[in-house]
Amino acid sequence: MPSPSSRRERITALRGRRVGVVGLGREGIDLARFLAGHGAQVTVSDQSSADALAETLRSLDGLDIHYELGHQQGSDLIECEEIFVSPGVPPESPVVAVPAAQGLPISSATSLFFELCPGPIVGITGSSGKTTTTSLVGRILRGARIPSVVGGNIGVPMLNRLQDITPDTWCVLELSSFQLAGMHCAPRIGAVLNITPNHLDRHPDMADYIRAKANIVAHQTPDDTAVLNADDSIASGLWHVSRTVEFSLQRPVTDGAWLEGDLLRLSDTSQPLMKAADVPLRGLHNIANTLAAAAISRTAGSQPTVIAEAIHGFRPVPHRLETVATINAVDYVNDSIATSPERSIAALLAIDAPVVLIAGGRDKHLPMQEWARLIADRARAVVLVGEAGPLIRDAIAAAGAGIPIVSAGSFTETVPLARSLAQPGDTVLLSPGCTSFDAFRDYEARGEAFRQAVMALVGNEEV
Repeated sequence: MPSPSSRRERITALRGRRVGVVGLGREGIDLARFLAGHGAQVTVSDQSSADALAETLRSLDGLDIHYELGHQQGSDLIECEEIFVSPGVPPESPVVAVPAAQGLPISSATSLFFELCPGPIVGITGSSGKTTTTSLVGRILRGARIPSVVGGNIGVPMLNRLQDITPDTWCVLELSSFQLAGMHCAPRIGAVLNITPNHLDRHPDMADYIRAKANIVAHQTPDDTAVLNADDSIASGLWHVSRTVEFSLQRPVTDGAWLEGDLLRLSDTSQPLMKAADVPLRGLHNIANTLAAAAISRTAGSQPTVIAEAIHGFRPVPHRLETVATINAVDYVNDSIATSPERSIAALLAIDAPVVLIAGGRDKHLPMQEWARLIADRARAVVLVGEAGPLIRDAIAAAGAGIPIVSAGSFTETVPLARSLAQPGDTVLLSPGCTSFDAFRDYEARGEAFRQAVMALVGNEEV
């Protein structure tokens, strides 16, 4: 945790400093507002036009910010003294690479928050399960009356919340590989839920992806804690010097949480935490997320009874195996968060009923063979949509599936097509296995489109 004097020095140094901000997403907006509010001379570079960013620009109206819009060139920020890059902007992009080659410091909103945050930080990362686990930890800490805030990649930028954070406030952050890449500081508690192939359309290879994830524990001290998935050989093998707390679905752990038969257990109490059947989330992967949240929260000071009570009252985060409606004895489940085959596999394993799967979108260059084999085994039919549709069709065919596969011309056609293929007792499952960027802003917009399409059926069908 940074000292009060170092935080003051960092804030003071921003006044009059020429800084660049690359990208005007949620984090970029928060960052630009924070920097300008502390007297920095801010230049923002974004490849979108002023017209496309009209609403965003209105939200920053009145702040002394210079904009370079509609392009991103190496010269955009070359006069700056420090550049802050939004998550997911490739380091080889000229707007980043050219200044970096000239020795300009490259940072991020996440790094700046770590530099300025007076309270202890919980950082949670993984290829899947981050948002559910982060939200659950936040709920447990609130139930324990431990001062806390929740944010990060979960959709809540943090810099402009610093004024509400005290040295006693736990900051629970969901952190993506893009946010962790280049990080040189670490959270008090760093959790790695799992590491499986993901984002290989943006990371050059799996090794680079793992290096980014590893940063969450690589810079910890012996006074910090790493919460690791004992069942994941990559996550459990990450180098760190901090205390190790584990969670496992397969075996007891010395320090942490595990599943024993149908009971969730904590290592520091002889009484079971709760029954697995009482966890209000679908799927074994969510039992793992719950164990991780319990281990994290226990490390932060929550009592077992409070942890169990908070888990009992937790409800699924939207777009994560969210049951939208039951129509004519068919469940319609929104799992739009499944932007990789691995996440769609977890969804298919979580549902016992025959599935009509809606899949597709933009490919992330991830292996599909295991996913295709499970689709062949568990799906009654598949509705494909988007750029990756032909790739998924080929993978299912290679798996030897004899199930109906239909292609939708647009996302609006997917739900009616799935309805026509489903039988009473089935589940229509949106679990795309791909990103939404070929048709939607993000997975949330895609999930909302699914919800609206399902609700359009209500009134015309028996609910």
